Amino acid sequence: MARLKMIMFYCFFLLFILITHSASAATDTIFPNQTLKDGGTIVSAAETFELGFFSFKDSPFRYLGIWYKKISPVTVVWVANRDVRLLDASSMLKLNNDGNLQLLSVSNTLVWSSPSSINLATNSTPVAQLLDTGNLVIRDDISGNIIWQSFDNPGDTWLPGMKIGVNHIKGINLTLTSWRASDNPLPGSYTVLMNINGYPQLYNMKDGSPFQRIGYWNGLGFSGMLGLGPSNFYTFESVLNLDETSYIFTLRNASYITRMLLNHHGSFDQLVWNPDRESWDLYTRLIKYECDYYNVCGPYGNCTILKAPPCACFEGFEPLLPEEWSAAKWSNGCKRRISLTPEKGHKFMMLSNLKLPDSQNSLFNSSVSLEECKNLCANNDSCTAYANSTNNSGGGGGCLMWSGELMDIRQAPQGDDSGQDIYIKMARDKKKPYLKVILLTISAGVILSFALILYSWRKTNPNNKGTPLANNDHKQDSDLPFFSLNEVVKATSNFSIDNKIGQGGFGAVYKGVLEGGEVAVKRLSKTSRQGIVEFQNEVICIAKLQHRNLVKLLGCCAEGEEMILIYEYMPNKSLDSFLFDKSLLLDWPQRYHIINGIARGLLYLHQDSRLRIIHRDLKASNILLDSNMNPKISDFGLARMFKEYETEANTNHVVGTLGYISPEYAANGLFSLKSDVFSFGVLVLEIVSGKKSRGFSNPNQHDNLLGHAWRLYNEAKPLELVDAALQDSCTASEALQSIHVGLSCVQQHPDDRPSMSSVVHMLGGEGSLQPPKQPGFFTEMTKPKVHSSLIMPQFPISINKITITELDAR
Repeated sequence: MARLKMIMFYCFFLLFILITHSASAATDTIFPNQTLKDGGTIVSAAETFELGFFSFKDSPFRYLGIWYKKISPVTVVWVANRDVRLLDASSMLKLNNDGNLQLLSVSNTLVWSSPSSINLATNSTPVAQLLDTGNLVIRDDISGNIIWQSFDNPGDTWLPGMKIGVNHIKGINLTLTSWRASDNPLPGSYTVLMNINGYPQLYNMKDGSPFQRIGYWNGLGFSGMLGLGPSNFYTFESVLNLDETSYIFTLRNASYITRMLLNHHGSFDQLVWNPDRESWDLYTRLIKYECDYYNVCGPYGNCTILKAPPCACFEGFEPLLPEEWSAAKWSNGCKRRISLTPEKGHKFMMLSNLKLPDSQNSLFNSSVSLEECKNLCANNDSCTAYANSTNNSGGGGGCLMWSGELMDIRQAPQGDDSGQDIYIKMARDKKKPYLKVILLTISAGVILSFALILYSWRKTNPNNKGTPLANNDHKQDSDLPFFSLNEVVKATSNFSIDNKIGQGGFGAVYKGVLEGGEVAVKRLSKTSRQGIVEFQNEVICIAKLQHRNLVKLLGCCAEGEEMILIYEYMPNKSLDSFLFDKSLLLDWPQRYHIINGIARGLLYLHQDSRLRIIHRDLKASNILLDSNMNPKISDFGLARMFKEYETEANTNHVVGTLGYISPEYAANGLFSLKSDVFSFGVLVLEIVSGKKSRGFSNPNQHDNLLGHAWRLYNEAKPLELVDAALQDSCTASEALQSIHVGLSCVQQHPDDRPSMSSVVHMLGGEGSLQPPKQPGFFTEMTKPKVHSSLIMPQFPISINKITITELDAR
C-alpha cells in the first residue's frame, strides 16, 4: 500500500512538472485551435513585448496589438485591425490548423486574418509566437519555416530587425504608414516606402506624392539625412538582389530600446527609451529645416539650410521663370544657360557637400571607380551628372550616373560634412575672352549714357519727381499692378458681407477672386487711422520684398477716397486664431516650424533684402498661415526702411501694439532692428506657451508672461511654460531651445539681444546660447488688476482694437 502511494505521488509530481513546464513554455505561443480572448495576453520570452487587446483613453474601440511590456505609458508598435475597430471586449484571436490567425468579433465575424500562400504538409503543426524583436510569427513547428510574420505587415513603427523595401519573391511592399491621429490607428496620409526605380531609395510620401526623400544608405547615413556619421548605436544594412531590395535596421548594442516612428504629422523620428526619465528621447529627426522637404527649389535648384532666401541656381544655370523666382516661388527651378549638345563639347563642374539628387533616373554600378564613372558619363549623351554611390568621407566607391534634370538637391550647412560630391556635365563656353570684354565695354557705355540722359532730364524737369501714390500719376512709380475699382468690386461681389473674412481698425478684409485666383482684399475705412502715408508705405515697402515667409502683395487700387490693397489669400488666416482659440490644432512640430519661418522672414527684412526693413508691429495677428501652415509676416503699414549704414532712429510718434513694443521704443521713441527682435521674443514665448502676452496673469506670482517665463527659467523649470496641449507632440530639446531664444530676445537692453542671424543659427542648433538676462517690462505685481506691465510713455500707442495692424483674418 505504501509502495502504491509512493508511485501515485511521483506520478502526480511528474504530471505537475509537465503541466507547469508546458504552461510556462506556452506564454509566448498560441497553438492550433487555441484562442486568446480579450483580457488575455501572450508575452515574449524575455518579457520585452506583449500581444493582446487594448483601447485608447476615453475610447470605446478595441484593437489587437503589440506593445512594450515594461514601458509605461503603453507604447504600441503594431496593430492588426487598423481598418476595422472592435466595438466590445468579447473578441478573440484564434490559430487555425492551416496556419492562419483569425481575429473574430463577438458574433464570430472575421475582422482580420493573416492569410498565407504556403500550403502546409499534412503532418505540419503551425504555431504563432511573439518574439523578443516584437515580431509575431506563424511558423511550421516541424520544419521551422516562417508561414507569416507581422514584420511583413508594418504599421507606423520601424523596429530593429524589421525590413523596409520590396520582397520580389513574395511580391509584397514593406512600407510604413502613419496613423490618422495619435489615438487613431486608421491609415493616415504619410507612407515611408522604397522606390526601386533607378538607385533604390526611401521616400516619405504624403497622399501619394513625395513629401521628403530620405534617400539611400551611403555607408554613413541616408543621403537625405543631415549630421549623421558612423554610429556605435545602430546601423542600416542594404539588401540588393533578385529576391529583395530592402533596408534592415539593426542595433549594435541590444541593451538599448529604440524605434523609428512615422507620426501622423509626417515627421519620421528615431526615439530612444530613457529609463532614468521614463520617457522617449528624440535621437534623430529627419525633417528639421525647410530644405528637408522634397524638391523645394525645383530642377537644378540648390536649397541651402539657414540661408534666406534658401534657393539658388548653380553656376551656369539661371531661373526658368525669373518673375516667379524673385517672388519666392522656386518649384520650377533653374535651366542651363548653355544647353548640352554633343557639338559644343562638355566639361564637369564639381560641387561639394550636397544631398545628391533624386536617383529615380539613374544608373548604378557598385564595382566601378570614380574615374571609370566619369568616362562612362562623358561617353553617354544622356548622362547629366555622376558621383560616388557611397559617402566620400567613408572612402567613396561605386558609380551613380543621372540622366535628365537633377532634382531635390540640398546644401549642407557650414560645419556639417555629411553631404557628398557630385560632378555635373556642363557645356563648354567657346566664346573668346576678348568678345566678353567687348560686350562688357559696350554694355557699360550704354548704361552710362542712359544715366547721363536721365540725370539731365531730371535737372531740367524738377517737377517730375512726384510723390509715389499721391496722385493719379502714381502708377509709374510702383512695381505693383494697379486694379480699377470696378475690378475689385466685381472680385468681391460688391464687398459682400458673405465674403468678409476680417475686421480691424483699418477697415475690413474680403475674400475675392481676381484673374482666376483667390485673393484677400484689404479695404481701408474712411475713418481709419491708416491714412495715405501708411498706405504708401505698405505699397512701396512690401512691393520690393520677396520671401516665402512674407505675405505677397499682388496689387492695389486707389480711386477717389478708396484705398485698397490686394494680397495673396491665406486659407488658415492668422496665427493668433490658432494659437489662442484653437491651440489643440497646432502641435509642436507645426509651432516650431512657424517659429523658424518667422525668424527667417525677419532675417530677410533685417539683412538679406534690398532694403533694410524694421517692421515695428510684429505680433501673432500679423503672422498669416498658408494652406501648409507656413508662416508669412504681414502688414507693413508701420514699417520703416533704413539705409545700409543706419542702425537706429528716433520718433516722437510711437506706434505698435502693447505687449510687443520694446522698452526703449515705448519710453524714448528709439527703435532699431533690436526692436523687432524684442517683438519676436515675445511672439516665441506666446507660441511655446499658447498664452497671450497682454492679459496674462499667474495666480501664484501675478507675473506677466515675460516674468513668468523668466521665473521658471531661473527655477530650472522652463518646460512648465510649454502649452499643456503639446504634451504628446513636444520635443523637449526644441522647446528648451525656443524658450532660451525667446528670453534672449526680450532682454532689457538692446545690445544684449541677439541679431536675427544669430537667432536663426541658435534655432538650428548652431552657436552657443548665453544665459539670458532679466527681460524688459519684468514686473512682480501684487495684484492682477493691472492690465499691462508696460510702462506707459508720453507718446500715443495703438492698442489692438484700433491699431491699423489688427488683421484678424485674411
